[in-house]
Amino acid sequence: MPTGGRSTLIQFLIEERRRHPDATGDLNGLIADVALACKAISRKVAFGSLADVLGDHDAGGAAVNVQGEQQKTLDVLSNRIFLRANEWGGHVAAMVSEELEHIHLLPVEYPRGKYLLAFDPLDGSSNIDVNVAVGSIFSIVRAVTPEQDAATADFLQPGTRQVCAGYAIYGPSTMMVLTLGRGTHAFTLDPVLGEWVLSHPDLKVPRQTREFAINASNSRFWEPAVRRYVDECMAGAAGPRGADFNMRWIASLVAETHRILMRGGVFMYPRDTKDASKPGRLRLLYEASPVSFLIEQAGGMASTGRSRLMDVQPESLHQRVPFVFGSAEEVARIEAYHREPLPDTYESPLFGRRGLFADPLN
Repeated sequence: MPTGGRSTLIQFLIEERRRHPDATGDLNGLIADVALACKAISRKVAFGSLADVLGDHDAGGAAVNVQGEQQKTLDVLSNRIFLRANEWGGHVAAMVSEELEHIHLLPVEYPRGKYLLAFDPLDGSSNIDVNVAVGSIFSIVRAVTPEQDAATADFLQPGTRQVCAGYAIYGPSTMMVLTLGRGTHAFTLDPVLGEWVLSHPDLKVPRQTREFAINASNSRFWEPAVRRYVDECMAGAAGPRGADFNMRWIASLVAETHRILMRGGVFMYPRDTKDASKPGRLRLLYEASPVSFLIEQAGGMASTGRSRLMDVQPESLHQRVPFVFGSAEEVARIEAYHREPLPDTYESPLFGRRGLFADPLN
């Protein structure tokens, strides 16, 4: 076997399909189309400025997506690649993307399929110009009315209804991490064969960790429970946790997720008071839900900070939610802190007005 005895993605999917004799192969076909899109995006990312794909997208003026975010050239290219790779095969009834305000209905010449695909075509794109790892995230649910045009409401399904979720990460090597509800598995792209090869089967997130990730620049907006958790971690071995913790922040959900799946940790983008119109920052359908599915299947825990994220009923395509995930014991601790009464005036010893990280101008 040219892959050194390791399964390719297609072989893995065939083995999974054999567990379900009545399966038609449509899901496998859809995953193969997604994998092809990720290969194409990986190639664009790898060439970077040599392919003239870096920088902000200029569409006759500043281009801003439905999120109100400045689009990068690779955002637009990656979105186009995902749409074109997945609309023709007859596996999806419609798609939704971070870059599009409304659902994407298929061209009339293509058959409608049994599934709905939601995706973030290029997560972490603000990092692309400085050559930090970026990625693509996707989620697959069953169509409410198979083989017909879908409606917006059809996409508003909780994470528990996902049949597949995954991401590709474009870093020193290109990898795809995938779950079909039977564990979380990672495949590395062999650039010579052009095949995804199973390199990390059955990933497991350690229950305990000494590493956390949060954007500390937002500390003045955090709720008391989050400030308490971070304070205790930062206090180190002399503090109430009795151990030293490391803090990380990459500003790329895919990269943060990948680190946690590979070595453990906890990620927090909690609810805060920075913008009352946004109870959270990360999008539910195509960021938080698929990552939650992957983390839970690897033995971790994913939460809004107060309850299981996979149980959240979506209300809109681009709904934002607070998101905490990773090693189960730490996520459970954060949920417990939210349940404990703390005064709204809790003064953080590290991030408060007189704390170590206080703003000297305030």
